[in-house]
Amino acid sequence: MPRFYPNILFSDCWGSIGDKTFYHRKGRCYYRTKSSSSFPGTAGQLDQASLHHRALEAWRQQEPEVQRLWNKYALEVPSQRPPYDPKTSISGYNLFVSAYHGFAQLGNEHVPSPRRKGHFPVFALDFLSAFVLDGAHLLMRFRSTFSQDCDGGRYRYLLKLQLERPGRGKNAGQLRNFLALPGSSGNGEVVEFFVRDFRQIWGFDLPTLQAHCRYLLLDSETGFRCRYKEKSFQFSYGYL
Repeated sequence: MPRFYPNILFSDCWGSIGDKTFYHRKGRCYYRTKSSSSFPGTAGQLDQASLHHRALEAWRQQEPEVQRLWNKYALEVPSQRPPYDPKTSISGYNLFVSAYHGFAQLGNEHVPSPRRKGHFPVFALDFLSAFVLDGAHLLMRFRSTFSQDCDGGRYRYLLKLQLERPGRGKNAGQLRNFLALPGSSGNGEVVEFFVRDFRQIWGFDLPTLQAHCRYLLLDSETGFRCRYKEKSFQFSYGYL
């Protein structure tokens, strides 16, 4: 993990150039060499790549005036990447692709119409219980909390989950996406996630597990997502 040191020419770096990728961790800049591999990717990775290619093609087919409207709305959305300047924004292309991917994750893949991102409600998930179904699948239950003035039915939770041995740390490469089951997104309601073949995904079978989670909201009207929140906890599961 070589560290990048600022100099008289460059005060900071981010992104990729040549075979080097610059990234930030705890306020410091590091760089790594891109790896090359002949491995084409897992089935899930190939599906995501295909989805992204469809989103790119859909953007290219938009009329210029529609792209300009996306660019106008994108000016209201601050960038979440370096240099983290509140005066910077994302592009209309980024906003369009974000909406396209969001609708696809909701099971409603289509070309989105230009929309403002707007503000998401204050929200939280609190773990309640977990049960094994049919000896192989995990049903996780959480309590949802929303702002009092929020229409919870408009949003769907997306859980990015890593299961580990108790006490083990996070590994972003082990996160897997799970969409909340339909009909459970209101304030104070129970939100359920179905984790198919959880032992096969993470490769171990223990009665107590460490969960590392990132969770966020998907807007069913616009396809946009909010910034994720993080939660880690240990739990034991029963059987149904």
